[in-house]
Amino acid sequence: MNNLQPQEVFSIFQQITQVPRPSKHEEKICQWLIGFARQHNIEYEFLPLAENAATGNIILRKPATRGYESHPGVILQAHMDMVCEKNSDIRHDFFADPIQTYVDGDWVKARGTTLGADNGIGMAMMLAALTSTTMEHPALECLFTVDEETGLTGANNLPDGHLQGKRLINLDSEDDGQIFIGCAGGIDTLAKLYYEPITLSQANFFAPSGVGQEDIHWFAAEVKVSGLLGGHSGDDINKGRANANKVLVRFLFEVEQQLQRRQMGTMLLSRIDGGNLRNAIAREASALICVPFAYKEQLRIDFNTFVAEIEAEILDVEKGVQLSLESTELPKTVIPKGVSDKLLLSLYACPHGVFAMSKDMPGLVETSTNLASVKTKKDGNGHFIEINTSQRSSVESQKHNLKNMVECALALSGAEVSHGDGYPGWKPDVNSGLLAVTRQAYIGLTGKEPEVRAIHAGLECGLFLEKYPYLDMVSIGPQMTGVHSPMEQLSISSTAKTWQWLQCTLQAL
Repeated sequence: MNNLQPQEVFSIFQQITQVPRPSKHEEKICQWLIGFARQHNIEYEFLPLAENAATGNIILRKPATRGYESHPGVILQAHMDMVCEKNSDIRHDFFADPIQTYVDGDWVKARGTTLGADNGIGMAMMLAALTSTTMEHPALECLFTVDEETGLTGANNLPDGHLQGKRLINLDSEDDGQIFIGCAGGIDTLAKLYYEPITLSQANFFAPSGVGQEDIHWFAAEVKVSGLLGGHSGDDINKGRANANKVLVRFLFEVEQQLQRRQMGTMLLSRIDGGNLRNAIAREASALICVPFAYKEQLRIDFNTFVAEIEAEILDVEKGVQLSLESTELPKTVIPKGVSDKLLLSLYACPHGVFAMSKDMPGLVETSTNLASVKTKKDGNGHFIEINTSQRSSVESQKHNLKNMVECALALSGAEVSHGDGYPGWKPDVNSGLLAVTRQAYIGLTGKEPEVRAIHAGLECGLFLEKYPYLDMVSIGPQMTGVHSPMEQLSISSTAKTWQWLQCTLQAL
């Protein structure tokens, strides 16, 4: 990337990709930013989080260039953390290993992992602005926040009185030639379903009709769903992409139905694991099941039928989908039948996807929910299934309506259900002065009108308004696709154009 243009941006982005920065573990990138500031004699302020003195928001400041001293200052903002997703066949430690980047035509990509251009490229542009000796601009405050991806912790804990500017340019958008002036609010819904594992011998009373308990034999198989696109649970939720958790649960439910229909007994569930992060659509999921040995051959037939049905439904979008069914050793324990039955019913009933479209902005998702992850876990209280979901909406009442709907579906399993603190939306201001300047800068640069819109994803801007209600804000960024998945890629040409756009905007301000 050191050979790419603009070199001043890509050389810094390359350095950023070498520094581990998982959400809630930004210690190394914080140290790197402070070292960068010291190396370039840039004024900085470190605002540590109370629970972790090594992690916190950082503000870097640069005085106005000559002739701009009397102009109001501008805040540039990006977040430090990145979504850490990888393909299951890739060995990568996000806490220690650098991202393996490569260039493919107009795109910068990573080998089997997320790239971290969300939001590393925004950070790189801010640092390039701070070190530029040719760019004209008012006084700059560059705000780097932590934990945007998993809790908006940095924005939530930004103290009053540390930012002086009244105009803020957020650099966390992913669409070329678009200015965002609003975003959805969101909230997480988490469920934990505790259970006491049992052995297969204890489960033998679930025998097929007419078969004695002492005669029951089990066949174990692992079911896997992989190769899905996944993606951002806000930006990509309306693109028809499949959720691996929903596909897997649908098959498990149908197996149970087939067994009951044929009076061949029942299915036992030993383990279920799917998805990872709350803001990513699940790409992979798997389960270990046991069925009566007499159903073994029919299981394969039913599986092949299911695969054909799923492919017919989603293959136009999910061209890489893979489903597998492989025999395996019998597990030592399984989930009690009463627990697993309620779990599958709840997961099947739990909504996922677009709930409503915006009435004010055509084509914009208003309300959605993501069944992000289902994990078999163990802690000091015992074994449990953990279910993570997230709800988004630009209408506050609908956000809570959908949150309650998801809670009801999960509570029917007997799970303990809780919610995160949530975050507010950012209401669009079409009369924004900063919008007018940013729009005119784009027209002057390209001769084209930028698209002005709101985004269904969450941005930190809504939280900034709670602390600094006078802020005039816009969000821009270069073209990225596949964010929050190993398909993430960054357009080189769009990065160059966005960098010029940012410079023109700052000069105009």
